[in-house]
Amino acid sequence: MKKLLLFSLSTTLLLSSCVSKKQFADLEAKHKETQDLLNTATLKLNTCIADKASASARATALEEQISDLRKSNDNLQVLSAKGASNIEKTLESIKEKDLKITRLQDALTKKDSVTLALVTSFKREVGINDPDIEVNVEKGVVFISIADKLLFKSGSYNVTSKARDVLAKVAKVVNSKPDFECMIEGHTDNVPYKKAPLLDNWDLSVKRSTSIIRVLQDLGVNPGQLIAAGRSSYVPLVDNNSKENRATNRRTRVVVLPKIDQFYDMIEKEMKNLEAGN
Repeated sequence: MKKLLLFSLSTTLLLSSCVSKKQFADLEAKHKETQDLLNTATLKLNTCIADKASASARATALEEQISDLRKSNDNLQVLSAKGASNIEKTLESIKEKDLKITRLQDALTKKDSVTLALVTSFKREVGINDPDIEVNVEKGVVFISIADKLLFKSGSYNVTSKARDVLAKVAKVVNSKPDFECMIEGHTDNVPYKKAPLLDNWDLSVKRSTSIIRVLQDLGVNPGQLIAAGRSSYVPLVDNNSKENRATNRRTRVVVLPKIDQFYDMIEKEMKNLEAGN
């Protein structure tokens, strides 16, 4: 879900754009696969919880039956060794199934807890009162959206000195989460861009991404955690029909992902255990 100079500068930049699109597509596919698994796990969990309630009621009735039978010498004689053994096995099976359900719940809860902790960290470090910086969660993934006016001058991919203050806060949180991957995703408006050595908006969006990555690396972020991606003008937030809207669409997103293989493997293992128990 992954980890993600020169014959010709323009050729390299174009290839970077293509590679970034493929990396992003792979990440999206892996994320969808994991989300589908989580949805399946949640449905199965709900079924298991209902089964657990029914089994618990049955266990209670069986325990009351054992108690009543043991109180009566006559009934105790009727209770055969085989019958008592079967009841004890049923109770043990219920306890084992309950443990498997608890493990699956823990796996799902851990993912939600990690995501919540990450959002809290970013909001505390980056600041939630700046209208040009937005921190939110979509489908379990943390996104930080930063307006380009905080990062670049118009038509430029050189990071401004002011931007380093914002990126230093981002770097601080990323550095505290070595088990996370961080994708820097550049977005432009729909105004055609062609200024050598860049060819178009694809090149500009990727070049802005790699420029930010270099700053984060200079700030001590492990480059193995960083992924460069460009979306050009094809994922706008609003219509590009005004100066203000185009400014809104010119942005950089920092997409922060736990290394979802960890959660995928954990949830998959517990689902297999649960199915084996059935």
